[in-house]
Amino acid sequence: MKLWNYFAAVALAAGLLTNAASAETIRFAVTDVEGMEQLQREFGGFVEELEKASGLDVEFTAVNNRTAAVEAMRAEQVDFVLTGPAEYVIFAKLTEAKPVVAWHRPDYFSQVVVMAEGDIKTLADLKGKKVAFGEVGSTSQQLGPAQVLADAGLKYNVDYTAEIIKRNVAVEAMIRGDVQAVGMNLTHLRSVREKFPGQKFTVVGRGPDLPNDILLAASFVKPEVIESVRKAFLDKGDVLMAGVIKGEDNKKYEGGYFVATVSDKDYDMVRGMYGTIGAVEFSKFLGE
Repeated sequence: MKLWNYFAAVALAAGLLTNAASAETIRFAVTDVEGMEQLQREFGGFVEELEKASGLDVEFTAVNNRTAAVEAMRAEQVDFVLTGPAEYVIFAKLTEAKPVVAWHRPDYFSQVVVMAEGDIKTLADLKGKKVAFGEVGSTSQQLGPAQVLADAGLKYNVDYTAEIIKRNVAVEAMIRGDVQAVGMNLTHLRSVREKFPGQKFTVVGRGPDLPNDILLAASFVKPEVIESVRKAFLDKGDVLMAGVIKGEDNKKYEGGYFVATVSDKDYDMVRGMYGTIGAVEFSKFLGE
């Protein structure tokens, strides 16, 4: 009996080793996070939970920018990429990446912010003025605010002067009166109000909720692996989101959720925004 138990234990150990050795490794990148250290800091908790939920090993792949993420996917150096709505439109044009799951961000919309006690009271007042956009190609900082202005009848960089200025620098310029408005999302506005507590800001224009961020799978990733990842989000969404928001910059996802049904048409709104600023090729990332 003891000998039988010994052989059973050996067989069990061998089986466990075989399963461990056969665990597939997937490579994961995020387009707006640079450097391995930041990736691990922001997404380490999420990856730990994803490994448990999917049975896959997850390996970080750091990319320097959005273009590098596309090239890495083309070169089969990364399997899954988390990216934003504006970036997805370019990925869809340049790669055959497949949407896996959308990452919903609560209160994700663009705004046009001005000084509360200034001369600008409506969007129409910005005609002939200077408007700052925080990041070129950003869904919520450039494309969305530009669309808000266009919907009010103000043509991009024609009826007003469009300037790309980092958000906090742009706000300082607005306080001085060098620009009259800044495009940003609600999370940014909350941060600005904390950073400049003695100033009063108001919103003169707000756009609709923007499409979700999206997790993409490279075309060469096996369907069963994609399905394992998607199932993990479906079955363990709350646990995975808890891992996500452990990252300080990922607090923007707090209160959010994952959406398993994703359609390319969901991002036609963003394609229209690109057209608003005169970018209709979708062949490269703006500013890169």
